[in-house]
Amino acid sequence: MSLLVGLTLRLAGVALLCLGLAVAWIVVDANRMIGAETAASADRIGRQLERRSWLGSADRAQRRLVTGRQADFERKSLALVKAAGPGVCVELLRSGRPGERVCGGWEGIGPTAPRWFAALFGRLFDPGPPLGRVLARDGETSQEIVVSADPVAAATRAWHQVRVLAGMAAAMALGMSLLAWPVLGHALMPAQTIVRGLKRLESGAHASRLPDFRIAEFGAIARAVNDLAGRLERTTAERAALMRRLFEVQEEERRALARELHDEFGQCLTAAGALAASIEAGTPEARPDLAEDARAIRRITARMMATLRGAFARLRPPDLDEIGLEASLRQMVAGWNAIGGTRVAFRLDVDGSLAAVSARTALEVYRIAQECLTNAARHGRPSRVTVRVSGGDVAAGAVGLVVDDDGGGDPVQVAAAPGFGILGIRERIAALGGSLSIGRSDGGLRIAAVIPAEARA
Repeated sequence: MSLLVGLTLRLAGVALLCLGLAVAWIVVDANRMIGAETAASADRIGRQLERRSWLGSADRAQRRLVTGRQADFERKSLALVKAAGPGVCVELLRSGRPGERVCGGWEGIGPTAPRWFAALFGRLFDPGPPLGRVLARDGETSQEIVVSADPVAAATRAWHQVRVLAGMAAAMALGMSLLAWPVLGHALMPAQTIVRGLKRLESGAHASRLPDFRIAEFGAIARAVNDLAGRLERTTAERAALMRRLFEVQEEERRALARELHDEFGQCLTAAGALAASIEAGTPEARPDLAEDARAIRRITARMMATLRGAFARLRPPDLDEIGLEASLRQMVAGWNAIGGTRVAFRLDVDGSLAAVSARTALEVYRIAQECLTNAARHGRPSRVTVRVSGGDVAAGAVGLVVDDDGGGDPVQVAAAPGFGILGIRERIAALGGSLSIGRSDGGLRIAAVIPAEARA
């Protein structure tokens, strides 16, 4: 979920919470007002009937007349209806006997409340018990009224207030949420800039920096990201320098090892071969077994010399300054064709001139191509391996190297492999400031590298 959607939903949640609290307050206040109005109606009606009561008059016989009593009750009932509030019911009791119940009109309040609201309102709230008022008492005869709130009218009155005020609150909450969307979106725009900056750092553009933002929190994040980018830039430069020095030391060690193998091991093999030839030549005819052993020693010595020459080629490449990068690559491809025989066809394509490539760049291109060919032959089953080198404008550009084969393989697995072959290539290219990509070719893998070129001085 995006931050904009999350903040909008939280704002809507707060608005709904406030709406719920407002509805609860409206219902409680409506119930309180209904109770207060019931009490006020009881007081008003009691005062009016006390002034009009027929108890205690001089003519007791006349007040017992049924017709007069009914007429008087009707008159009082009309007065009760006028004095009672909307939804307030009045019952006139005579000597404890229930009489007619009259309720004030509440139709003007609004439509009747829904059943669920009326049931919930009646369960949670109580407008109060009926209120009784004694109007007059004469011996055993008494007159009193009982005033109570009509439950349906009370629920309808509360529903009307809730509907009106809650509708206004809901409209305000919806309006705030809709207005907050563009406002929050504009306020969160720096977050997108920060994400793009982090993506640039992830891709290796450590020199990129984030702008300063007016919002303090985003400004603090931008400063922290810029500090991190500066630290990464320095660390990457130091790491690249260390890797370059490491590869230089590696080349020096390889040259030293090749020289020692040539001077010591090569001479020993040459001497062993010469002694075997001497033994074979001086063996008497009566000892043919000695001649056969001497020939076996010569064959083993020859195989060891061939293996040693291959190790020399891997440890110490041809003199790039003398024969050049292109000739060195052709010698390497020819060597692989000799090893692979007819099973694998190795091919070299050169686009442009490589004569202006410096010795350092030529050595890096040679080592990367050598490692790629070794990986293709060792980890796959190719029938063809093609090496393409593009010189272009070496003085102002870079050298492009592409090695593809049809030996199968998954680029994702190769890129994440724990081996040191691809890792060494990646580190070597990163130390030079180049780029490496691993993808699919026709039936196999395609490794493409761009190495910054140094022109020959």
